[in-house]
Amino acid sequence: MKPKKKNIAIQDTYGERFQNCWGCGPKNEQGLHLKTYPSEDGETCITQFEPDNQYTGGVPNNLFGGMIALVFDCHGTASAAWFAHKNKGLALTEETVIGRFITARLETDYKKPVPMDETITIRSSIEELSERKAIVRMKMEASGVVRAEARMVAVAVKDDM
Repeated sequence: MKPKKKNIAIQDTYGERFQNCWGCGPKNEQGLHLKTYPSEDGETCITQFEPDNQYTGGVPNNLFGGMIALVFDCHGTASAAWFAHKNKGLALTEETVIGRFITARLETDYKKPVPMDETITIRSSIEELSERKAIVRMKMEASGVVRAEARMVAVAVKDDM
């Protein structure tokens, strides 16, 4: 019997300098600690979260638009890092220190309200990838309905940035 593959969050493989993001940094004590995981086939990435009531928007019981953009931001840059890593033929292991990407542009389309009392799922795929740039497409769903979509241009950064 094959041992079960351990699910490793992309954010947990960021280099020491890059682990303090409020949205997804594992070392930010006050942060959200969002986690992004590659799919089994490596063709997409996924994150899920349940928003706390403090993140409600102008319409009660719906997620604040800035939080929607923040989740796309953290998930998108992690996804870009994964797609670049995978493109080099590398696996994601506990020893991995993955190359870091940051947001150069984020376009967000708000389709429908995002409810506060449900699990939110974000899936990403790669549209374009070069040595220093990744274009990532994302969809945010709740109850099986697409609530928002985003397109991110992410750029690779050096460890000494």
